[in-house]
Amino acid sequence: MAEIHELSAVQLRDALRSGELSARQATDHFLYRIEAQNAHLGAFITVTADQARKDAAAADQLHALRSQDPSDGGLPPLHGMPLAFKDLTDVAGVITTHGSAALEHKPALTDGALPAVLKTAGVVSLGKTQVPEFGLTAYSENRIAPPSRNPYALSRSSGGSSGGSAAAVAAGLLPFAPGTDGGGSVRIPAAACGLIGLKPGRGLVPAGESSGDAAQLVVAGPLARSAADAALMLDALMPGPADASYLELTAREPDRLRIGVSLDSPWQTIFPFTPDREALDALADGVARLEASGHETSEAAIRYDNRYPDAFTTAWTAGVGSARIAPQREALLTPLTRTFRRRAQQRSTSKLNECLGFLRQFQRDTIAQYARWDLIVTPALAQTPRPVGWFTGAAHGVGYWPAAEWAGDADGDYRKQCEYAPWSSMVNVCGLPAITIPMHWTGGAPGSGLPMGIQLIGPMGSEGLLLQVAAQLGF
Repeated sequence: MAEIHELSAVQLRDALRSGELSARQATDHFLYRIEAQNAHLGAFITVTADQARKDAAAADQLHALRSQDPSDGGLPPLHGMPLAFKDLTDVAGVITTHGSAALEHKPALTDGALPAVLKTAGVVSLGKTQVPEFGLTAYSENRIAPPSRNPYALSRSSGGSSGGSAAAVAAGLLPFAPGTDGGGSVRIPAAACGLIGLKPGRGLVPAGESSGDAAQLVVAGPLARSAADAALMLDALMPGPADASYLELTAREPDRLRIGVSLDSPWQTIFPFTPDREALDALADGVARLEASGHETSEAAIRYDNRYPDAFTTAWTAGVGSARIAPQREALLTPLTRTFRRRAQQRSTSKLNECLGFLRQFQRDTIAQYARWDLIVTPALAQTPRPVGWFTGAAHGVGYWPAAEWAGDADGDYRKQCEYAPWSSMVNVCGLPAITIPMHWTGGAPGSGLPMGIQLIGPMGSEGLLLQVAAQLGF
């Protein structure tokens, strides 16, 4: 047998269900890898080794019981599977930091919606992964723990806000992981770390931490090394189509599709940007592989309303304005959080409602344009994964308090993020499913250099189709 961390999530699931591996063996293996690698990777904020071993022992007892008496029921779908949750999501008995030094860190009393669903599915939680403060940014650096680093180049960021989870999966510290995505927070780190990242459509999956999300931007989705592994988690999060599970769908070829190729972004009027050559290379590779698979591609010129940046930013940052932070602790916020919190508190309710109304119209207009094609393809990111500290100006690229002072240019930080990931947030506003696929490596061969990917955007209900296409392309 291969090393446990070398197994796909589907293979590990099968080994755990058959009894070839025990949950304790799998848990101990991944805990050992976390202990050995997390110090330089920064993927985990909290490791709950003792509780994980107790939960794994309970899973093994359940396996023994069901093996002796099959009439007592089957095993849960993700029986004994190790994973971890972003530190924005409450897990009972574990501190939720929200990546912030300004909050009092107390253990959560109950599981949030996402851990509750996945624990019912049988998973064993190993801890909480690194996030930016309140999940606001496209990089996972904060003032409470070392930054999450890219396993393919430790000087580079793993993206955000699910950056710790993506780094852990890419480095083999987890078989797969759930992330949450309110503006690209699954797809951005997946692309930065060479993973499949799937954002389901609005309302299909528990979000995990959606308080203050007036625009209903946030949804949970899998970070995985293959389409099949992502489908396995999606099956545990939501029911598949009536005729098949999502995992079964990945084994089927999709029909011939009309795919629109677009570089248009709703951010380009306020933040003009030029995609890196590596981003264009990834798109070209993706288009070539889509065409080789029998699909028809054509240029898609999408017109986005230039009022979008202000409206999205207003909706995206509204929740941080109402976060319960003691006045004397506000100085501990990062410059970006502090700036957007102050602006949110100064903004009128009518202004927020006006922006929410605009975003609903933007959704209708954009979906109507996308409907000319079966799928839309864009680059996943406009730039290669950025150096740690690049967005914030943190000294020495360390990126956490008190070892580094952060620069105070919140607007410059935000602009860099929008130029780095200009094709992500409008998908959340539209409530559509989307998937990022690692299509290109800057070193020329898979695993060589830095990963770059494409994003496929589909209509509502196309999660299965997106996974099929990813599998068809070899992922």
